[in-house]
Amino acid sequence: MSNNTEKYNFQKDVPTIWCPGCGLFMIKKAMMDSFNELGWTNKNTVVVSGIGCTGRGAGYFNVDSLHTTHGRAIPVAEGIKLANPKLNVIVFSGDGDLFGIGGNHLLHASRRNIDITVVCNSNLIYGLTGGQMSPETPKGLKTLTTPDGAPYNPIRVQKIMMANKQHFYARTLASDINHIKDSIKKAVAWPGFAYVKVESFCITNFGRKLGYKNAAEMVVARKKEFTYQEKENVLKRTELGIVHS
Repeated sequence: MSNNTEKYNFQKDVPTIWCPGCGLFMIKKAMMDSFNELGWTNKNTVVVSGIGCTGRGAGYFNVDSLHTTHGRAIPVAEGIKLANPKLNVIVFSGDGDLFGIGGNHLLHASRRNIDITVVCNSNLIYGLTGGQMSPETPKGLKTLTTPDGAPYNPIRVQKIMMANKQHFYARTLASDINHIKDSIKKAVAWPGFAYVKVESFCITNFGRKLGYKNAAEMVVARKKEFTYQEKENVLKRTELGIVHS
């Protein structure tokens, strides 16, 4: 961590084309603030993303970044870290990209305990392509591809992470920038693979299908789903916090 108080401009001067009300704006803001508070710059920071709404994020950071093919963000990030261990390598992607086609990479990178941090925008659907069911869609919720409700139980990433003796898992909320920042800073300080799940929201291709009139309604509803927990070794489905070995 640097003692330099001068802040680096992590905001790249390009139009940000996410939908109004998207949780990604807040996650990106929290990430940039965290990097600044850690004293990072474009000389030691790399952001890697996959495909989907979150995948656009790599192009919005004023650092070396890669927009990879679908599901391949983690192995690309792993290769970067192995080639230059001094770099701060962050994967920024969504639940569809990371757990669908990319699930195998998540499993094995965590098992190998490679020293990278994954920040997941978990909006519970495939947002970019219209709102199809993702591996994290709660059972029973209606999506574009499950008009009668999702028939399957969602993947439990916390349990995947905890399958390893050394693990770091955080669950936070897109509308709570300070909690996201705290989770990210603790994750990057962790000596190994760290995963930060940000419970997010997509009003355009999910919220309106669920009956929300606007993003504000969806934000309020998502806040009511969760409570903060600081002492448990395992987070319940509706708890926000950090668990590690």
